[in-house]
Amino acid sequence: MDWLLDELVERAVGARCAILLSADGLLLGRSQELGKEDAEHLSAVASAFQSLARGTGRQFNGGRVLQTVVEMERAYLFVTSAGSGACLSLVAEETSDVGLVAYEMNVMVEQVGKFLDAAPRPDSEAPDGQSAQ
Repeated sequence: MDWLLDELVERAVGARCAILLSADGLLLGRSQELGKEDAEHLSAVASAFQSLARGTGRQFNGGRVLQTVVEMERAYLFVTSAGSGACLSLVAEETSDVGLVAYEMNVMVEQVGKFLDAAPRPDSEAPDGQSAQ
């Protein structure tokens, strides 16, 4: 998964780093520019922002959260839903084209979201005929 995040950082001009996280904030993958400690910190931050956005959507009848963007003085933070139980987060330079970064993130979500939604179901059979449990 990390190599996909590395490719995203290369494609999205101005991207500094990217992570994939579970809905509850567990780090699932990180781009090479980001150390493990910083990646785990970003995962917690992204999870909190996603949770706040979902709560706001519920409170004000806004519907499902598609993307959260935080504009800072010298950077942007993007958090995008990626499948039913995951999020993609990316930090980009303040000079980045926000639309292009969002587009590249959505392209990756199309790839990764299918994988994340395809988790084995209880009682399903693995390819070797064994139970997936």
